[in-house]
Amino acid sequence: MSTNDDIAAYIDEALRRARVVDDVPADTPLLPIAKVGIVGAGTMGGGIAMNFANVGIPVHIVEARQDVLDRGLATVRGHYERSASRGRFPLEEVDMRMARIASSLDMADLGDCDLIIEAVFEDMELKKSIFARLDSVARPGAILASNTSGLDVDEIAAATSRPESVIGLHFFSPANVMKLLEIVRGKATSDSVIATSLEMARLIQKIAVVVGVCPGFVGNRMLYPRQIQAQELLRRGAMPWDVDRVLKDFGFKMGPFEMSDLAGLDIGWSKGARTDSPLRDALCERDRRGQKTGAGYYDYDENRRAIPSDEVAALIRETLDVEEDSDIPSDRDILETCLFPLVNEGAKILEERMAQRPSDIDIVWMFGYNWPQHTGGPMRWADGVGLDRVKAKADELGAGNPWYKPAPLLAELAASGRSFADL
Repeated sequence: MSTNDDIAAYIDEALRRARVVDDVPADTPLLPIAKVGIVGAGTMGGGIAMNFANVGIPVHIVEARQDVLDRGLATVRGHYERSASRGRFPLEEVDMRMARIASSLDMADLGDCDLIIEAVFEDMELKKSIFARLDSVARPGAILASNTSGLDVDEIAAATSRPESVIGLHFFSPANVMKLLEIVRGKATSDSVIATSLEMARLIQKIAVVVGVCPGFVGNRMLYPRQIQAQELLRRGAMPWDVDRVLKDFGFKMGPFEMSDLAGLDIGWSKGARTDSPLRDALCERDRRGQKTGAGYYDYDENRRAIPSDEVAALIRETLDVEEDSDIPSDRDILETCLFPLVNEGAKILEERMAQRPSDIDIVWMFGYNWPQHTGGPMRWADGVGLDRVKAKADELGAGNPWYKPAPLLAELAASGRSFADL
């Protein structure tokens, strides 16, 4: 069994290795980053800007509308003022940091930036139109980056005449707080752009992991099967608070249903919609849209404390045709049903070389998704649990849906008694 010292040593080594990209030479020339441009002054754009202003790098934010720009800058100032009020830096530092953030409504003003980060919402056509415009205004050699959380970086790069300069920089929300940065290398991204992005991450005190282009990259791609299986557990008689309790007992700060309530259940939903999630549709129709409406999967009191809801329990039984006296899956079943498919997806990511090594996946999950660090991350944890158990669950779930069948790499390791660490 691993000790705390073993896990700490593993994490230190994993962090060191994540800074190394095997096929990018250590002496690759770095590009200068003296000024950064950001397209979009929303939650992500403002948070990203703060990372650079914090370390003395001037930033220029561009927005399409003045009211949106003003609101975004006010939010940034508010973050700085709260930090100063808590003693994190002197009050006069607020104005100094804000002075490093210029703004305008004209993308042409980004022409002298060394790095330009697009931070608009996840719409491929919008992002491609922005990159086509940036291609015409950015100086030669400038890095053009997208903050996409899962769209095809190669397709975005194809909107430019310089795909070698395009990269994905997936900051996690809130971008001024979360440590992880997924650096998404496209098929044409140059070594200098990759190496410079890694050095930039170090400068702004982020933990960077280089990943490949695939839907959801590493973190969100692995999150998806966990979320789907959490919903499937409701059909088997579990309640949201059963699932969340098990995952919090494991060490997560919140479970999948609490996380959904925090994000908002109506993301991508409109009144009268019929999506592939009838329970979510029913909740939203009742104005149970998450913490912001005081009710979602849970009821919330004035302190936003999550309280199990009799209304939701009845709605689950009605909407998902669950018998009232259905047996609740065991805690072990809940944990393995949520987390083993996530590990199986990680094995597919390794097969496809979308991540360089299992420890890179562990870093993504520990620092981007609050996976409990005392386990060393999902791949290290799976090694300790036993890959034969992970494969058995994949066999079980794969009987109903081929997507969950064991990844060939997982099956091979389990059959040979090897582990992800052996890779």
